[in-house]
Amino acid sequence: MARPVIGVTSFVESASWGAWRDVRAVLVAEAYVAHLLQAGAIPVMLPPMPEGATPDDAEAVLTRLDGLVLAGGVDVESTRYGQPPHRLAQQPRRERDSTELLLATMARDRLPVLGICRGMQVMAVAAGGELEQHLPDRLGHLGHAPAPATYGLRTVIPEHGSLLESITGGEVEVKCYHHQGVATYPTYTAAGVSDDGVLEAIESPGSRFHLGVQWHPEKTQDNRLFRALVAATR
Repeated sequence: MARPVIGVTSFVESASWGAWRDVRAVLVAEAYVAHLLQAGAIPVMLPPMPEGATPDDAEAVLTRLDGLVLAGGVDVESTRYGQPPHRLAQQPRRERDSTELLLATMARDRLPVLGICRGMQVMAVAAGGELEQHLPDRLGHLGHAPAPATYGLRTVIPEHGSLLESITGGEVEVKCYHHQGVATYPTYTAAGVSDDGVLEAIESPGSRFHLGVQWHPEKTQDNRLFRALVAATR
């Protein structure tokens, strides 16, 4: 069979290379690409669309894909779920928010989707859910994001009978980097929690593959989630 084409959402930032400095560039971490290639897919980068993008624009993207990865990144703007911003909220990326919320809505139960960190949060917000804007306020520790660019190590316990459990076979050690979490997730079910009780995975009941995880599987050698995503496209 032909290798499936998997779209990976990306973001716009200033970047530098060679003689060029602070050039506006469309970026995605190469680790996503490497994992998808290893899993047998052809990855393609999906840049943010203009904020006024329509369902027809999203349709034009999704009809060309076999699967979708909603990648990690900065906080979803809190106005998207009706809350004022926390004092530690990151600078919003409005075009990225609008693009990914639109794609997540239209891809729901239509093609295999894997949401990673921010991607899981996008899935929840697109379904009408809300986020917990700063987990340390409740947890009293920084275990899910210990320091800038430093991943927290957690144990995730999958829910019995979940798609996540069928992929991991049980508890899994993960690398986290998030200060926010999913508070409500209408129409999804909880698929896994961390050892300190934080929701770390959601999935769409009855879907062949529509899974969001709060950790960063692309930062490990464990390729099982990406392989499962690719297998679902077949």
